[in-house]
Amino acid sequence: MTDTLLDPAAGRAPLRARFITFEGIDGAGKSSQIEAVVALLRARGLAVEQSREPGGTPLGERLRELLLHETMHLETEAMLMFAARREHLATRIEPALAGGRWVVCDRFSDATFAYQVGGRGLARAKFDALERWVHPGLQPDLTLLFDLPPAVAAARVASTGVDPDRFEREQRDFFERVRAAYLERAQAAPQRICVIDAARPPALIRAEIERILCERFFP
Repeated sequence: MTDTLLDPAAGRAPLRARFITFEGIDGAGKSSQIEAVVALLRARGLAVEQSREPGGTPLGERLRELLLHETMHLETEAMLMFAARREHLATRIEPALAGGRWVVCDRFSDATFAYQVGGRGLARAKFDALERWVHPGLQPDLTLLFDLPPAVAAARVASTGVDPDRFEREQRDFFERVRAAYLERAQAAPQRICVIDAARPPALIRAEIERILCERFFP
């Protein structure tokens, strides 16, 4: 991203705090882009909370360990995801936004829709009920969905040499369903979710994110 985009604009009223999320299957390359966006928002003088899901709080991180490594019933998995999310919202996301701090989060409810509804087969009505209960009326201001063929994503994950968690060990058809669910979610909310072609070089992806941020928040 160029420095000019995020230079402070003298004489303008403070921007309303925004909630930005990054989504995509494992291996899509979100992490480095999240770090770049957070650094550049802070360089503009904005207060930014960086977080992740599941996790983001001491309790959420304990639930994350269970979710990533313990076998459990599908509905237990979904409810634990939303339990961690409720804690995250109550103790970090909502207070940050109310206090004028921007929030940049790696995953939110779109991930639960993709992984638990799309990948695992959770009933859509049960997901909808949990979403309405846990964060009624609250969705991210912008979601950047990193889209990548599962075969490419799997190769990237394998190249890291890190032991995979139980989601990363799923078969290719699981990630095909997850990807399809993500794209379905994006089609249903085109004003919020921007699909990013994550197969491209990182510099091109950063340039596209710069354009999106500029159009949405820094015209």
